[in-house]
Amino acid sequence: MCPLTTILFLLVGFLALFYVFLVWNFGYWKKRGIPEAKAWPFVGSFPSMFTQKRNPVYDTDDIYNQYKETDNIVGVYTTRRPQLLIINPEYIRKILVNDFRSFHDNEMSQFIGGSGDSILKNNPFILKGEAWKERRAEVTPGLSAHRIKAAYPVSQSVCKKLVDYIKKQQRMASSDGLNAKDVCLCYTTEVVSDCVLGISAQNFTDNPTPVVGMIKRVFEHTFGFFFYMTLATIWPQIQKFYQVSLFAKDVEEFFYDLMKKCVVMRRENPQQREDFLNYMLQLQDKRGLSVEELTSHTMTFLTDGFETTAQVLAHTLLSLGRYPKEQQKLREEIGKDELSFEQMSDLPYLDACIHEALRLFPPGLVLRKLVTQPYEFINKNGVRAQVKPGHVVIIPVNALHYDPQYYEDPKTFKPERFLEENGGMKKYRDQGVYFGFGDGPRICPGMRFALTQLKAALVEIVRNFDIKVNPKTRKDNQYDDTYFMAALKGGVHLDFVERQ
Repeated sequence: MCPLTTILFLLVGFLALFYVFLVWNFGYWKKRGIPEAKAWPFVGSFPSMFTQKRNPVYDTDDIYNQYKETDNIVGVYTTRRPQLLIINPEYIRKILVNDFRSFHDNEMSQFIGGSGDSILKNNPFILKGEAWKERRAEVTPGLSAHRIKAAYPVSQSVCKKLVDYIKKQQRMASSDGLNAKDVCLCYTTEVVSDCVLGISAQNFTDNPTPVVGMIKRVFEHTFGFFFYMTLATIWPQIQKFYQVSLFAKDVEEFFYDLMKKCVVMRRENPQQREDFLNYMLQLQDKRGLSVEELTSHTMTFLTDGFETTAQVLAHTLLSLGRYPKEQQKLREEIGKDELSFEQMSDLPYLDACIHEALRLFPPGLVLRKLVTQPYEFINKNGVRAQVKPGHVVIIPVNALHYDPQYYEDPKTFKPERFLEENGGMKKYRDQGVYFGFGDGPRICPGMRFALTQLKAALVEIVRNFDIKVNPKTRKDNQYDDTYFMAALKGGVHLDFVERQ
């Protein structure tokens, strides 16, 4: 046999073995009497994660809609790993709340947060077990109602600057209008920088700091990162000798340097401010936190507070622009007088508008929970499925938010769904079909602060402008093909018409 033939023979043999390796687990659930979604070698049941021709959540939605009438659970594969897609809302509620101990951790903890991820390794979303409980107990008091109320005047002050900024930008805007996401990110960065660190990002001046630009880079995940995540699901051992950080090194260094400077400045010039940094400095003195731990704790608040809230604010403005009657109803509720913190907190239609926007554009499109204790599911036909520690269950948030079985006319913006007289948010959350901020013990710890930011901005914008959707903005709710959160494909472009 000539050398070339030998090489070809070995190559074909290797490819055949690799193919067998990729599909070896396929049929795992079928053998146990549980239906399986179609799966392909290498990409599993979610090919869009690899092809990036549409947002991967639509693969999940398709599977949910195919099986929702016949099953409580369905087997799926992330690359070659067998996982369960949970369709029944009663089970979803149990996973997040009642039986939380059996699904304590998030799947992402398996892939990031190691030694290479100094920012994320102390993030409550990533941490497992007792480490998560301890870290959340440390962070949560810094987000108390008292501290959020104390920070409200800062949000109000930034909102005044935001209104002036929008007026200025609108006068200079092209026919494409203003990029609402960019405007909202300027706002959330300014508020969080002030409330957390006591500094200004200077976003509404002619000389802004690099903070916004760096925040954008934090959430720009490359194809290489997704490819690594795919490899890690196929061959988890790769993480033992090679890891990819979620954040670029220069971005990480920028925020660490910023944090260290703010800590030094606050130590040298103490301020009687009820902000998050003062709380963290007190915690450092009490618990003996290292500089790295202190920085990582505070970075959690910064990175979580910038991007997600900006997305929610942009999509709430989009929804109000698309539905002028609802916008006017909100304007009438807000009124013309300056609002105290208590008055702003008691605007039911404003709350309803935010929750409806969160339903239409949920930041977490799916939730992926790691099984931490053995658990048994029962399918509609009575077949039982056992999951063990290390298995993953998937909660199809987006599919549930758009299911007409739970939300009449689900593609339409109807804030009235979330008014108290109609059952409010609690009605949908108790049913296991609404996850604007998650649910259960791992519900978003910054929820109250995020809502205060959102409400303060919406009050000032709606009061001062008629919000109109620019023709450049698409008319449907199709998500960006590659972004990991719900973000309208093509961006949100709005026109702000100044009110007299």
